[in-house]
Amino acid sequence: MDEITIDDEMYDIEAVAGGAWVPGPYGPGDQLGTYNEVTPEKRAAAWSMLAGSARLQTISLGDVLWNGYPGFGDRDYQQQLVIAGYAPPPGYAGISKGTEPMGPTRLSFHEERVQTTYNIASKVNGLLHCGVGDLFYNGFRGHDIARDHGTSDLDVVSWGVPLVTRGFLIDVVGLKAERGEGVAEIEGRPYLADNYRVTLEDLEAACARQGLPRFEAGDAIMLRTGWNNLVRRDPAQFLSGSPGPWLRETRWLASHRPALLGIDSWVWGTVDAEATRGFYNACHQELNMRFGIRFGEGFQLEELADAGVDRFVLTHAPLRAEGATSSSSPALAIAAQGT
Repeated sequence: MDEITIDDEMYDIEAVAGGAWVPGPYGPGDQLGTYNEVTPEKRAAAWSMLAGSARLQTISLGDVLWNGYPGFGDRDYQQQLVIAGYAPPPGYAGISKGTEPMGPTRLSFHEERVQTTYNIASKVNGLLHCGVGDLFYNGFRGHDIARDHGTSDLDVVSWGVPLVTRGFLIDVVGLKAERGEGVAEIEGRPYLADNYRVTLEDLEAACARQGLPRFEAGDAIMLRTGWNNLVRRDPAQFLSGSPGPWLRETRWLASHRPALLGIDSWVWGTVDAEATRGFYNACHQELNMRFGIRFGEGFQLEELADAGVDRFVLTHAPLRAEGATSSSSPALAIAAQGT
């Protein structure tokens, strides 16, 4: 990967549209991006973090989905219960497949019908998530790969084996709460106020405070802002803005060649107008197109923080939906547990 200048200078959009970032950092035709860094040796190094641990804890990084979960734009989640084999209760508005139990065993059952987009709540965005015009990662053109059901290349199936790697939590809101600056609370839970820009200095200070090791290629790095605490408590505020990093910080993180970046807000990157200067989602384009990095949004990181866990084995097995460009299946953190 070429040397990265760690600054806020906006890239030349016309040059990028003309192919300035093609081929990608892993060569022509590549569809893995920084997942290339997660070798069998890397996976073994991740599991070695748990060596000697008599007890382990598992923590889901996926948020709880519920009808009306606040989603950007027209993204929506709706779930309906299907019942069979008994009479529904009064006022039931779900689906009933019949009130009589089936067969000699008098079988009854429950299941769900779900209507949603994959790109809601806790999700991992693939390399096709954002492009410039019809140009996407490594020179793939939208008009060449778009199909009725999804895409012919760079879909979730192309991500390869499930991700297993070292995971780290950068607890930015924990740092700022300790310093008493830039933090608000809701029902006793802290979050970075408004559209706070997470600075490079914040990231470095949080890493130093936690004693985190130097990041290595193929790691998964999570940023805790506390914004996810608003999802149920104040969904309107949750969607009204977002704290997060901008280009300088994103480039610093990208310079470590992580397999995955994640944040607990609905969007990667601050939406503060002074920071973005109108170039909303520019970080998305750089991560996907320039660096070949997948990034997750809406991760639930509070349980990690409450457990005092900031280094762990991260696993993620996406729903293997042909043509899909992102996955809402939750990641999992596996960490040593104190006795």
